[in-house]
Amino acid sequence: MYVPETFEERHVGTLHQLIATHPLGALVTMTSGGLDANHIPFLIDADPAPFGTLHGHLARANPLWRHAADAQALVIFQGPQLFVSPSWYPTKQETGRVVPTWNYVVVHAHGHLRIIDDHAWVRSHLEQLTNQHERDRSTPWKITDAPADFIEKMVGAVVGIEMPVERLVGKWKVSQNRSLPDRKGVVAGLEQDGSPAARSMADLVRRTFV
Repeated sequence: MYVPETFEERHVGTLHQLIATHPLGALVTMTSGGLDANHIPFLIDADPAPFGTLHGHLARANPLWRHAADAQALVIFQGPQLFVSPSWYPTKQETGRVVPTWNYVVVHAHGHLRIIDDHAWVRSHLEQLTNQHERDRSTPWKITDAPADFIEKMVGAVVGIEMPVERLVGKWKVSQNRSLPDRKGVVAGLEQDGSPAARSMADLVRRTFV
């Protein structure tokens, strides 16, 4: 990924937080048939330092797990992203020398896959994944809410994967290359848009004011 220094995010905690907030990753591997991408939710574990480990699972019916042991992989996580109108920049009125752009936040995790065909590991992983995404609900669903024999069958239908992260790259393209007045104009434009995605991006741009 091309990452100009202006847009590079190196803080591991910040990168892990984006993964935790936007856990659906695009797992990209090279197969005998060419590049393959699978979209699966991941959990991020901070150990081992410095970049941690990703944990996920694949359907047993997915042929990837049968030939992906120790395969080099890339997992892409995408956070807030939005079109930025040049009409939001005060520079438009001053010189007219502006063009549209796209703001976005992404994390790329690189490493080698491990396949974990272990029933107990998979069940524990699925419990952690479920608990993480149910925890803020008024009545969180738990794996034990379903019949035991049904859960055992479901657990058997998937295979675990983990990827110790060897390289973690973050790109925060949130208008840092614009003047402060232009960045404030972007925030005002995004806030007027009012969508959840626009509010999230406005917050990211606002953080560059400091």
